[in-house]
Formats: sequence, structure tokens, C-alpha cells
Amino acid sequence: MNIQTESHISGQPIKDKAVKRPVRMVRWFIIVGLLLAVLVGGLVGFNAFRSHMIAQFFANNKPPPSNVTAVAAKSEVIPNLLTAVGDLVAVHQVNVTSDVSGRITDILFTAGSHVKAGTPLVQLFDAPEQGDLANYKAQATVAELQLDRAKQLAARQFGPQSTVDQAQATFDQAKAGIARTEAVISQKLVRAPFDGDLGVRQVEVGQYLTAGTQIVSLTDLSVLYANLTVTEKQSSQIKVGQAVRVAVDAYPGRTFDGKITTIEPQIATDTRNIRVQATIQNPDNILKPGMFATTTIVLPEKPAVVTVPETAVDYTLYGDSVFLINEKKGDDGKTTLTADRTFVKTGNRVEGRVEILKGLKPGDRVVAVGQIKLQSGMPVAISTDPPPPVPAQPPRY
Repeated sequence: MNIQTESHISGQPIKDKAVKRPVRMVRWFIIVGLLLAVLVGGLVGFNAFRSHMIAQFFANNKPPPSNVTAVAAKSEVIPNLLTAVGDLVAVHQVNVTSDVSGRITDILFTAGSHVKAGTPLVQLFDAPEQGDLANYKAQATVAELQLDRAKQLAARQFGPQSTVDQAQATFDQAKAGIARTEAVISQKLVRAPFDGDLGVRQVEVGQYLTAGTQIVSLTDLSVLYANLTVTEKQSSQIKVGQAVRVAVDAYPGRTFDGKITTIEPQIATDTRNIRVQATIQNPDNILKPGMFATTTIVLPEKPAVVTVPETAVDYTLYGDSVFLINEKKGDDGKTTLTADRTFVKTGNRVEGRVEILKGLKPGDRVVAVGQIKLQSGMPVAISTDPPPPVPAQPPRY
């Protein structure tokens, strides 16, 4: 029995087939690698071509310059002001009360009216005192007659001097009774102690009024005090007689003039502040005691400084900056304007302008309006429209 081997069945030796199989696989790897290389090269070339075309498109289509309003930094003397806060109090303000007790028989004032000093306000029951006054006056009349008679008799040596002395004492006692009774009667008629405006009435006719009970408030509004505090460091700049301007929330945009009249001679140890009092004229009587007041103290002038409008400064956590306008020449020789962000050191801000301590010089042009849409280095076109006015605000430090 003959057994045929694999070599006889296939017609080829086994070792020849094993040699041809790796060669075929290498050929396929080479073909696939070439295809992948062509594909990757095409993608890379396409991306490079696209990037080049995009760059060329943006290079040939630059955005138009942004319209901005520019102003020049200038050197000027700005007001040297110090701002402090406080409240207003009346120079003359009392709660009108009675010195004596009694029943109210008449109310002689109208709540909220203006009264003069000495104007009667409330009448208390004084009939007993009026009776005592009439009695003392009668006693004084009799005592005076007896005194005259005693003096005449003593002058003629018909009576002793002791009789004259006794008559004089009786007459003096009667006059003292009159004076005391008139004082009590005067106390029972409550009068305004000074010129001012009355408040809300607190009593009624027929009410028994005890001594010290409030009848009505009386306030003189013609002159007020502005009580404020300044720090220990600022106290060296404050002097009696310096002019002040007071602003209140009730009347925005309006100020009231006055002068510093009192400076506390000691500094509070808990706050390290010093109290200052200014006297404010209130001709229209529109300021009221208790109002919150922002007081601006006018200090001596300082040398000229560089200033720009407050709208030109961008305040951020990273620092204050402005957009400085510079002229640059391009490759084609044309001059363009660019806005470059420049960091500055700011000082006081007064009446819509900011003091620039470092970073600008007089004549530098900065963007005052339109900087919100800007980035550093962007081209700009200067608008001819003037910058809008800055609303009046208290100075800040």
C-alpha cells in the first residue's frame, strides 16, 4: 500500500509554498503604506493650503478702524479737596417745656408755623396766682402809705426810727410777693425762647401739664452745623476758617457753602479720628437736621498735574489703564492710528477729571469714549464728536 505525501498531492514541495507567502504579505503592506502616505499627505497639504488661504483672506480684508472719541491729556491745577461724611444738626433746637405744672387753658400756636422769640405758645391756669398778685399789690399800697406816714412823723420827731424801719420792711415784703407772683404767672405762659419753626404739637387743651413735659419742638433752620470726622492723617490739613461745601441726597447737584468753626482738640483713641464741625448757611431753610451730608473741604492749591477725563480711565483689578493713541507707519508707508493699552497711576478724581501721577504726559491723546470695543493695538479712527459731559459727583480719593 502506497501512502502519498502532501508534496505529491499539491504537486509542489512544502518549503516552496512557505517562501512565497511572506513575499506576498510584504507586497500588500507596501501598497497599503503608500496609500496611507498619499492620503495623509493630501490631508496635510489641504490643511496647509486652507490655512494659507484663510491668512491671505484676513490679510486682504482687515476690519475697518473703530471710531473713538479722543482727548488730549493736559496739565492743570485741579481743586485740592478733601471729602468727609457726617450729618447735619441744628445750632438751636429745643423741646419746649413748662417750668411749672398746671392745667392747659389755651394753646396759642399752630403746629409747623414759624414764630419769633417771645411768642406765647401755651397758657396754663393761673387764676390763683392772679389773685395772689392782686393781694400783694394791695398790701404794697397800704405798706407804702404807712411808710410815708412813718417817715413824716420821724422827720418831725413824733415817732421813732424803728417804726420807719418796720414800715420799710413791710413794704419790701409786699413788693417781693408781687415779684414772686409775677414770676410764677410768667412761667404759666410758655413762650418761644428763640426764632424758629415749630414741630408737631404734643399737648391738648385741658391736659394737666407737669413740669418738663414736652409741648412742641422748636428748631432754628437758618444756620446748621455739619458734624463730620476726618482721619488722624488728614487732621494736619484741617484749619478753622477753611471753606466747605455740603451736598445732601435730597438735593442732588446742589451744594451749600459754609466754614469750619470748630475742631475737636483730641483724637478718639478707638477710631483714630477727629471730630470737625462746620457752620452751614441755610437761607432757604431746605436743609433739615439729621440729614446725611457729604462735606467737601477746600484745601490750599497744589502744583499743576496731568489730568484726563474720568471716562478715559479703565479701572480693573489688574490696575488702572488708558488707551493711548499712537501713530504707526505700515509697510506701504501709510500712517495709521492705533490704540495701545497703557497702565497709569491715578490720583484724586475731582469734577469729572482724574489726576494721572505716572504713565502720561501733557499732550498725549487718549480714548475718552469707545474703549469698550477696543483691544490693545487695534486701529482706530478719531471721531469729531465731543465727549459727553461727566455728571457732577463728589470728589473721590
